[in-house]
Amino acid sequence: MDESEKSEKTVFCTIVPPHVLDRLAQSEDPLFHEPARRTLEHDGFLRTRRRVTSRRMAFADSSAATGSGTPRRTIYDAGHRETLPGTKVRGEGDEPGKDATVNRAYAGLGATYDLFSKIYGRDSIDGSGLALNASVHYGEKYGNAFWDGEQMVFGDGDGDVFLDFTIPVDVIGHELTHGVVQHTANLEYYGQSGALNESVADVFGALIKQHSLGQTADQADWLIGAGLLGPGVDSGTALRSMKAPGTAYDDDVLGKDPQPATMDDYVRTNRDNGGVHINSGIPNHAFYLLATALGGNAWERAGKIWYATLTGGELADDAQFADFARLTVAAARSLFGERDEVQAVLKAWSQVGVATS
Repeated sequence: MDESEKSEKTVFCTIVPPHVLDRLAQSEDPLFHEPARRTLEHDGFLRTRRRVTSRRMAFADSSAATGSGTPRRTIYDAGHRETLPGTKVRGEGDEPGKDATVNRAYAGLGATYDLFSKIYGRDSIDGSGLALNASVHYGEKYGNAFWDGEQMVFGDGDGDVFLDFTIPVDVIGHELTHGVVQHTANLEYYGQSGALNESVADVFGALIKQHSLGQTADQADWLIGAGLLGPGVDSGTALRSMKAPGTAYDDDVLGKDPQPATMDDYVRTNRDNGGVHINSGIPNHAFYLLATALGGNAWERAGKIWYATLTGGELADDAQFADFARLTVAAARSLFGERDEVQAVLKAWSQVGVATS
């Protein structure tokens, strides 16, 4: 697939699922429904618009892929407007400023670069030193973060349901991993291939957090977006749980986490691009089972199997769960031979009801 074809397939990926925002938008309390409705309208508009020529030109010099071997980060302040990228506030090597959001975004981009570079030998998200650009303080009470095909964008949240989207480093890692997917398998954003797209982003988001904290698989919380939910949420810990899909929240405001952990509860829906944020719980849980079964640092054996599957060139853009599962078995065998890793991969997929043969 050449670069022009990849550009045509670039999707607009957000961390907060549409079903969560839909629930908030239906609240009778304007404190909840007004920010959610604005966020939904914004996200719906950008999903239909794809890339903007003027912004691509703005990044033309800074994003030239030269393969430097070190990150090239630039943080912009959108000033609560929806015009990107905004005003440059921190470049690579600059000292931290007084804005904690800027500093977290800068650190999160670095943590993402470090995992892919140090563990998997990948130079930035495209493998060729692509500059990492991010805009913070985007929009008015914007309740999401997204990768638009070229850069990261973070809202500040409404302060009630969602806090600042730079707080969880796994959110930053998740969204940037969509860029890695874009430059590798470029999984179609619908149905099972779309759920795999979301799951891969969750997997590496979790690994980025664990790597930055020095956590083993047993020490990690396996939550995506922990620390993001605000005081308006009484019963919720995160957006998703890889350890126990379907348990991240059960709240009057957010509703009940709909993610299944196994194929027995697979959700068939036309919403959310065929349930990409919902059914991603199944491959997420498979990875959790594998990583905890192998023990140690999850980014080592389990992570290398997933990375090899994503980048090996055999993963079709319309891959289904079973296709991905079969390729992880092959990757484990290629990386480690006929050892415990292969049996652990087979068992993990079996436990979530996905066939590997």
